[in-house]
Parts: sequence; structure tokens; C-alpha cells
Amino acid sequence: MPKSYVKFTVSKDLSDKVLQVLEMARNSGKIRKGTNEATKAIEKSVAQMIVIAEDVEPEEIVMHLPALCDEKKVPYVYVPSKQELGRAAGIDKGMAAAAVVDAGDGKNLLKEVVTGIGAAKK
Repeated sequence: MPKSYVKFTVSKDLSDKVLQVLEMARNSGKIRKGTNEATKAIEKSVAQMIVIAEDVEPEEIVMHLPALCDEKKVPYVYVPSKQELGRAAGIDKGMAAAAVVDAGDGKNLLKEVVTGIGAAKK
């Protein structure tokens, strides 16, 4: 059953691209790891995209992110698992959220993903 904070679902293909953007940004750009860092990146208007895991417990940890992203006009997307999100960000543990601050080599893929996110929200 989807969580209450998950506003839309994305295809497996799009979620794979999201994780790829995160990995590319980690290697050649800049990311912020964790819910607190993602929240700060949105508030400071430096986030290019927010990635939120769908299997966060308790869900209150990330419930504020979609509303904050909508308010600041930052694209956000969901990925199925905390483990996948953590691995893409370069850590061995699961992670609830991450922010892409500088996409680095993944700039073009980020544009493609943001377009896909817009289509998924409709």
C-alpha cells in the first residue's frame, strides 16, 4: 500500500534514471544526503531535484518534503527503496531522502528526468 506522502508513482525506468543522476552527481557534482540536508537545500534554493524513498518508516520523517518542494518549485521524485537510494548516494545504509545540488556530468540526464517527473505528476 502506498504511503500517504507519495503523491504520484514513477515507472521503473524513470526511477532507475533518477538513481543514475544521483550517482553521477555524487561522482562529478554535489549532493546532500539525508532528510535534514535535503530540507536545508530546498530552503536555501540550491536543490535541483529531491529524491525521496517510498518505504520510509515512520513516514513523518519525509512528509514535509513534497509540500516544501511545491512551495519552492523544486522538482521531486520517489524511488522504491531506501537501500537503493543509499547505494546511489554512496553509503551502505538506507537513506530517506537526498538532494541533487549540482548534477555535474548528469546535467542532460537531470533535464530528461525532470521532464519525466512533470509527465508522471499529471
